[in-house]
Amino acid sequence: MLTDIEISNQAKPFKINRIAAKLNLTDEDLEPYGKYMAKISRAKTAALAHACPSAKKSSLILVTALTPTPAGEGKSTVSIGLADALRRLKKNAALSLREPSLGPCFGIKGGATGGGLSQIIPMDNINLNFTGDIHAITAANNLLAALIDNHIKFGNALDIKKVFFKRCVDLNDRALREVKIGLGGKANGTPRTDGFNISVASEIMAILCLAEDLDDLKSRLNQIVIGENSLKKPIYAKDLHAAGAMAAILKDAVLPNLVQTLEHTPAFVHGGPFANIAHGTSSVIAARTALGLADYVVTEAGFGADLGAEKFFDIFARKSGLFPDAVVLVATVRALKMHGGVAKTDLNAANLPAIKAGFANLKAHIKNLRQFGAEPVVAVNRFAADTPDELKLVQKLCRAEGVEAVISEGWAKGGKGCTNLAKTVLKQIELNQNMNMRPHLLYEDGLPLAEKIKTVATKIYGAKNVGFTAAARRDLQKFAAWGYGVLPVCIAKTQNSISHDKNLLGAPAGYTFPITEVRLSAGAGFVVALSGAINTMPGLPRRPAAEDIDVDNNGTVSGLF
Repeated sequence: MLTDIEISNQAKPFKINRIAAKLNLTDEDLEPYGKYMAKISRAKTAALAHACPSAKKSSLILVTALTPTPAGEGKSTVSIGLADALRRLKKNAALSLREPSLGPCFGIKGGATGGGLSQIIPMDNINLNFTGDIHAITAANNLLAALIDNHIKFGNALDIKKVFFKRCVDLNDRALREVKIGLGGKANGTPRTDGFNISVASEIMAILCLAEDLDDLKSRLNQIVIGENSLKKPIYAKDLHAAGAMAAILKDAVLPNLVQTLEHTPAFVHGGPFANIAHGTSSVIAARTALGLADYVVTEAGFGADLGAEKFFDIFARKSGLFPDAVVLVATVRALKMHGGVAKTDLNAANLPAIKAGFANLKAHIKNLRQFGAEPVVAVNRFAADTPDELKLVQKLCRAEGVEAVISEGWAKGGKGCTNLAKTVLKQIELNQNMNMRPHLLYEDGLPLAEKIKTVATKIYGAKNVGFTAAARRDLQKFAAWGYGVLPVCIAKTQNSISHDKNLLGAPAGYTFPITEVRLSAGAGFVVALSGAINTMPGLPRRPAAEDIDVDNNGTVSGLF
């Protein structure tokens, strides 16, 4: 059996202008990065962003999932297979996905280009450096960090007493979570404790993904709160005159990237915030571009619906106005068995009782999505060891909840294996339109920050109440006093459980959800609340995936997955 990277290496991609032509884009609309990748020009993205909203009504399809397990779920694989299937049904479809971070590629999670016959290509380029967007975000972030310490060295006229803003790098490196800087004498600056985030957890990444255009990007960069003075008043990036130079670094990164699937479906791949430590969606600019060019756009939100989908509605849709017209909830027999208590080593054995027990997790996500006014279609992402009886049981359990479950075989069969899923999604879109169903938010802007956090924890995570540390309560009060009480909340927690505790599988309920720390992302436009043992700088596993990645003398990469 070929690996994903071997399948990708054997693919015969179309030149990117041929893919662009499927969306009526011309060579003038493209800024090519080699033969098979391009950015959409500034002029074209601006024209699409300012087009009359009533001129084109396209449908946005959100793909989310049950709580992830080591068994794998395959949201990207399903998303890609679904878009390919819509194309097979003669629909003008495109993808809008996040771009991968280098850290997970070299760690344990692997890349983010799908798998099997449902992939976006060229896989190696997309996973390893792509068009340099994340590198630009890293550079812009660290420029601001350097300007902060430079200002402190040369007199500190702004009276900076506490620095919030951290440096970043696009790798998993736990040794950088807390560092001492400015050591070695006065020539090297003022010594202080600092730390690194992974680049995709940088506020700059969130800003790029939520910005409407370059002007909005600069405005948001100006509003970054980098620290506070001795009077406990906020100090902004604009006080350091940093936004212009940062935007200059990001001027090309803000433009969406165009690639293709193995079946030559156009795919916009842009922005990459994680959903466990950030808001987990691709960019507003990419989504608007795709919706302006295609009739159906498939996008995804990171990790489970408790993280990615909640943030898609309460942050992405709240800010952009782009609500999904249909939601696909990905599940696997293997994941349901793990949530039912089966060890990973025993997943290939049929186990109907474990599926029934583990269905509690999928049922919780169905319930959660309905709280946003979304009626999901369940895509059962098929694995080779799944038995017919197991698959039928999942469908039966879903029917009992009033939800249609469709077997998805995108990994093995590409778009052909997702045709039934595509037909079901199209029917659901039509049904939602006929019933005038309108998705909505979980909470209103005017709700206090602590109550917003409690609303998410109790309504989505199943908690009975929320516990705040004294420091978290003080900071929430401070952010509200600064005028940021109207912002939505972005909860950073484990992706491996609906709760804060990665060991609580299934559908935990009735517990106290802890908030240990809160951070202000004023430029992005949300407040981050951290729960449990969550790090914004991941570490590498005992045996990193990097040990298996190589490249030969022809430039062919192996070992990626």
